[in-house]
Amino acid sequence: MEEVDVEPTTTLIPGVGLKQKHLGFEWGPGDILVYETNFRPAGAGSGCPSVHVVRKDEDIYSPILRKLFNESHHIFVGLQNITEDVPSKNKKPQFVSISKNYRSVIRACMEELQHVAVSTQDVTLVCQYSNQVSILLATELIWNLCEVLFIDAAPAGCLLLHLLDWVRLHKADVDEKAKEVLQSDSPTNHLAYWDVVISFILQGRVDEARHVLTKQASMQAASRTLYQLMDTLLHKMPVFNPSGTQTLTEFDMKWRHWHEECDRCLQDKSFASNPHLETICKILLGDEDAMLEHKELLGTWYHFLVSRLLFSHPTVKPAELHYYAKSSMDMFLDSRSVPEPLDSILLAAFEFDLHQVIKDCSIALNNWWFVAHLTDLLDHCKLLQSHNLHFGSNLREFLVLEYASGLVSHHSLWQLAVDYFDHCPEFGRVYLELQLERVPLETERKALKVLRICEQRHMTEQVRSICKIMAKRALSNNRLGSALSWSIRAKDAGFATLISERFLQDYCTRGSFSDLDLIDNLGPAMLLSDRLTFLGKYREFHRLYGENKFTEAGKLLLSLMTAKIAPRSFWMTLLTDALPLLEQKEVIFSADQTHELMFCLEELTSDNTEPKPEPPALGEDVETAKLELLRLALARNLAMAIVKEGTVEA
Repeated sequence: MEEVDVEPTTTLIPGVGLKQKHLGFEWGPGDILVYETNFRPAGAGSGCPSVHVVRKDEDIYSPILRKLFNESHHIFVGLQNITEDVPSKNKKPQFVSISKNYRSVIRACMEELQHVAVSTQDVTLVCQYSNQVSILLATELIWNLCEVLFIDAAPAGCLLLHLLDWVRLHKADVDEKAKEVLQSDSPTNHLAYWDVVISFILQGRVDEARHVLTKQASMQAASRTLYQLMDTLLHKMPVFNPSGTQTLTEFDMKWRHWHEECDRCLQDKSFASNPHLETICKILLGDEDAMLEHKELLGTWYHFLVSRLLFSHPTVKPAELHYYAKSSMDMFLDSRSVPEPLDSILLAAFEFDLHQVIKDCSIALNNWWFVAHLTDLLDHCKLLQSHNLHFGSNLREFLVLEYASGLVSHHSLWQLAVDYFDHCPEFGRVYLELQLERVPLETERKALKVLRICEQRHMTEQVRSICKIMAKRALSNNRLGSALSWSIRAKDAGFATLISERFLQDYCTRGSFSDLDLIDNLGPAMLLSDRLTFLGKYREFHRLYGENKFTEAGKLLLSLMTAKIAPRSFWMTLLTDALPLLEQKEVIFSADQTHELMFCLEELTSDNTEPKPEPPALGEDVETAKLELLRLALARNLAMAIVKEGTVEA
């Protein structure tokens, strides 16, 4: 497929290029931040500096089009779940149904946009909605044609019937005009009467054309014979019935006999007295000049193509379409006019050049939604297997990745992107890992959603990164419980130690623990770091003490000091906590345990003999009094323990 050089779309930024402003920019996941710098060249004007966000894809910020992205996501996921073991031919009805579901979503959004455009008063919004409707109209037109030609792959005979449905669906103004004519006081004298009749015939809606013609026949008794003759021709016009028993050859023969009968009527000048009926007879014979005289009724070259095939070659085969399409476009368009991008795309479809259709749509349309979903569906139909890109991924995966990458930048649609990445087997996981790291974690709820996605896919590094970010944010907001919970989830021993220190400092200041539920239920998580283990065990000591389980509390307190789990700076607090246990009537600490407590106290006081800055006199007195109390309590407890143990031994 040849590369086409296309000029990039110019995005106008207010103020750029004026007053010699000096700009800087910063790339984001889905947009660019353009800002005015402090640099001021000589002669530059002064003013308020400005910042502009240039978005790559504006459509994802439209509330109505977001419905398109949400609904199509469900269809996409359903398509991926179709089992691969069933042959592709047997899955064709499912693929056609899925294609129609995509189109129904497009049409629903288009109708809602039209409704909003009519009701709004803002001229700018009306223009914006009208542009979006035009794009969706073109999108649905192309998709419908691709469905007929590639997905349904209708054979000769059925092909023209599908093309007629395609034209009728996208040329619906005939019905409104017919309603206006038939509801008027005198339909036959209405200016649009013959336009309606010819429009119906050009669309192959013969029965409706006959119904409108009866109005004229009843009004003109002198010409009734002519109208009856035309009605007979229209009534006899063969229409292929795919569900019937008639073969394509039999239909073709019947159609040729009817065609000859129409030709005889024209040669006999049966309708010479009525120019309108004569024009209709010429159209029935496939007269291209007669059709082109009604360009305004046809509207487009592809309508002309289908009408031309209907009356000259109704058994056209798919392989023959490209010839008729090219010649119809050349005849219909002015020789000096340049085909629009839509014309080129439709022509490429009629030429069965799928890759050119996808390429031209990628250039012409303003986002990746259409090409990503259409290519994915065509790939499931096994129509793109032969086309691989040179940089490691096939066309389908490349386009799906581009579309999903655009969704990630949106504050709510980013979750949809995850499923698209999941169904890109080659690069999807790599893209997802990189994109999830860029998702802004504004709230804890959003962080939990991202975390769940990472955990389900065993993305260890991303899980750790998210937990660290949230832990640091919680700590900076002094939410110690949340910070500890995130650090445990991240399995970050260093950060868990830091937060545990903060908990202990907070306890020393306030005299009580915050977030008791979390600390009481640490479980195996407390083994993450020594400090966290101490925090959990120290809280357990307080719980045992509160439940009057003094013996267990005393053993736990002693083990915290002798096992060196408690930080040295916290020993005095632990010894102070031992005072109430030492003062109990019942002996809690044995003689050996009391000796260990004395050893800890002496070790702590010997460390404090080093010269330090002079403390305030009041603080020194308090510490001295506390030491004296501890020594006295320990000595008394030791005496009681020795007496008790000696008595027992005796």
